[in-house]
Amino acid sequence: MAYLPIEEYGIIGDLHTVALVGSNGSIDWFCYPRFDSPSIFGAILDDEKGGRFQITPIRGGVTYKQLYIPDTNVLMTRFLTADGVSEVIDFMPIHRDGKPYKGRLIRRVKMVRGTMPLRLECHPAFDYGRVAHKVELCKEGAIFWNPHLNCALLTRIPLQTDGSCVFTTFTLREEETTTFVFQEIDPEEGCGAALSEAESDRLLEETEDYWQRWLSHSRYRGRWREMVNRSALVLKLLTYAPTGAIVAAPTCSLPEAVGGKRNWDYRYTWIRDASFTLYGLMRLGFTEEAEKFMGWIKKICEDLSPDGALQVMYGIDGRKDLTEEELSHWKGYRGSTPVRIGNAAAQQLQLDIYGELMDSVYLFNKYGTPIDYDLWVNLYRLLDWVCDHWHLEDEGIWEVRGGRRHFVYSKLMCWVALDRGLRLADKRSFPANRDRWLKTRDLIYQEIMTKGFNRKRNAFVQSYGSDTLDASCLIMPLVFFVSPTDPKMIGTLQAINQPPSRGGLVSDSLVYRYNVNEAPDGVGEGEGTFSMCTFWLVEALTRAGDLRTARFIFEKMLTYANHLGLYAEEIGPSGEALGNFPQAFTHLGLISAAYNLDRKLGARQNRSG
Repeated sequence: MAYLPIEEYGIIGDLHTVALVGSNGSIDWFCYPRFDSPSIFGAILDDEKGGRFQITPIRGGVTYKQLYIPDTNVLMTRFLTADGVSEVIDFMPIHRDGKPYKGRLIRRVKMVRGTMPLRLECHPAFDYGRVAHKVELCKEGAIFWNPHLNCALLTRIPLQTDGSCVFTTFTLREEETTTFVFQEIDPEEGCGAALSEAESDRLLEETEDYWQRWLSHSRYRGRWREMVNRSALVLKLLTYAPTGAIVAAPTCSLPEAVGGKRNWDYRYTWIRDASFTLYGLMRLGFTEEAEKFMGWIKKICEDLSPDGALQVMYGIDGRKDLTEEELSHWKGYRGSTPVRIGNAAAQQLQLDIYGELMDSVYLFNKYGTPIDYDLWVNLYRLLDWVCDHWHLEDEGIWEVRGGRRHFVYSKLMCWVALDRGLRLADKRSFPANRDRWLKTRDLIYQEIMTKGFNRKRNAFVQSYGSDTLDASCLIMPLVFFVSPTDPKMIGTLQAINQPPSRGGLVSDSLVYRYNVNEAPDGVGEGEGTFSMCTFWLVEALTRAGDLRTARFIFEKMLTYANHLGLYAEEIGPSGEALGNFPQAFTHLGLISAAYNLDRKLGARQNRSG
């Protein structure tokens, strides 16, 4: 079976894990029981060995449509032909009863009009296809036995098996429904009973109500509310309920360039995402989620390394061991190898994470709940660590694998760390190493201005002594390092907002992170434009007062979302989605850009009115 484009997927989940559902009715990615667990269905990374759970029409000439039930993460996939229309509603009930977690994938099929023969195929490939299983057919479904995890497919429709896969064909009458449930079972329980349609209706209604009630707490009433709401629903969907951690993306090894090597595992929580996450959640009014994420941050800060340092990223349960390995038996999405699980960047030195962490704590203390003294004690250690190490070269925000450099963004965020630490200490009258922090903060500022600004290009650049532009410099006015109308910042904006053929980073309003030919990063090959960076450009233009350009780029960027309003990490030259999907950072960027642009447009409208 041919690979679907990445943008042809929707996503469902239950705050423990997610499933990617293609527009053709195939679940091609599902890790269980957590986001970072081994996959059960992984056809998106190997269409032959990865495993899938598909419900699709048998005949050709089908038009496929997908949509979410309004204000929910309940997904509907529609199959339309001249003879009939059928729908598959996919959802995962939210686990809330206090019992040990056991997730359920529920697929509810309804014949809306006419008739349509459908085929079901359920072919698990446990542990990334590395563990074999046996199939046992039972009265109302089938059991997939393996040494580590036993699952069942429950249905009242008779199934067949070829030894590792179960399948069937069926035809429903108009208005008739049937439900399939894929779930974990205990060995002693056996297959169990299939859901009645009444019970299926109840679970569907409860799941819809959960998401709609949650979204009703949003305070956002501005322009582009539908896209902002969808981004909020994505962020919630990527949240691991037991700890409050948010994964960067629920997938691994979807390529940044098809056929290339830029294939990484994003099913972890980056410290870098902290300030953006808290800012986005609090701006929308989701204080409970912000508090849970802050609780995760506090636990991380209680487990610093002996010298007081943080790790770049952590498992959603806070674990540090994210050993990277390659799945050599899988051929990757459209031949993009290697397929990686784990992430070696966890052990890199990335100095910017301290700025993002301190900014998130500062914002939470300001707009959420005042932080406690025990957390401050650990933050004090971190700030002293920054004073000792800010001058080092590092791998930077883009996690380069070609050697350390003096990245300007890393120095900038070290400045942010000390600035926010000083502000927080003053605001709360905490004990602080004020003289040292202040002296180091100002030293960093002066060094960035002298070594990070390239007079020839009239712009801040990627690293000291470099001529290469970097989109991360767009963050400078957002963290109040410089005024958005400072001549140095305006020069940087103008330089970046040029096409690559003229030395810039913007192609048809889309922003590249940096020029990989000018600044090799040790990975090789090209990549697409970075969606998050495009939203950074919108914010920088907004703050600089160029609302017309900012709005045009923002509106244009909205057209690159998929049919469900979802974004991958990058956008390819033909508008295709590239990289892991959907990416939390991109949706956070959308929320922030929409919020600030809407506010500025509203203020201008009020003045002119």
